Amino acid sequence: MKLKPSARVLMSTISVLMTIKRMALGFLLLFSGWLAYELLFRPLIHGNHFDQAAAFVVLWIIVAYIFIPMAHRILTKLYIPDYFIGRIRTIDGLLSDPVNLAFIGSEDELHTAMQSAGWSPAHKLTPRSGFWTIVCMLKRESYVSAPVSPGYLFNNKQNFTYQQNIKNKPFARHHVRFFKVPDGWLMPGGYKVDWLAAGTFDRTVGFSYFTLQITHRIESDTDIERDYIVKTLSDAGKLKSVKTIASYFSAYHHRNGGGDSITTDGALPIIEL
Repeated sequence: MKLKPSARVLMSTISVLMTIKRMALGFLLLFSGWLAYELLFRPLIHGNHFDQAAAFVVLWIIVAYIFIPMAHRILTKLYIPDYFIGRIRTIDGLLSDPVNLAFIGSEDELHTAMQSAGWSPAHKLTPRSGFWTIVCMLKRESYVSAPVSPGYLFNNKQNFTYQQNIKNKPFARHHVRFFKVPDGWLMPGGYKVDWLAAGTFDRTVGFSYFTLQITHRIESDTDIERDYIVKTLSDAGKLKSVKTIASYFSAYHHRNGGGDSITTDGALPIIEL
């Protein structure tokens, strides 16, 4: 079938534009490589100690906070399922903490229960809260409402997060992210809940094995934190009932988004408030 003249012109125009786009991207890639060499690698190789240190820090920031996360965001779309598998994901798409709690109740009931059990709502991660987190870490002071990094479930960031600090241990804390379940969604097995949560214990601060970013390192046995959260709510008298489904998920050991080893027996408490 012959194309109309207007269609041929359109196809030719698109072809020319795509060629120009490829040439522009190639030029930008070459220019970026040259700029990186002049500003980063040349000082690393030929500069004095101060220039080398400054170049190394800048290079680390670019690699850890731009290039590696960008690569993960592209690749994880290819190999990580985009449906519920009992794990939350990091902002870069990596598998993170296990979903280990489910709740039946309203948002107000959940806030009341957590605060009555001695938990503090975490601030949202903003430049201001991030700055104060760094200040408190340097001063080795606890930040009661320190922000928690974003976690994703159902393609949505956590609705809110609660945490508990550990006295005299500014880098350690209990924390749990809460996610609202989509309307009409049922868990595997037909269980109907209102909220899912992922609770883990931050034991210290270190570097992520997968991105090289500064992050919290968690306790590997996530079941301990799951059971601790249930206990605090029970001690506060805020539980109407708890139904624990043994082996709801297959027991496994894996790594979270920061590269920390994690283990779980796969049990899932369903908590009615």
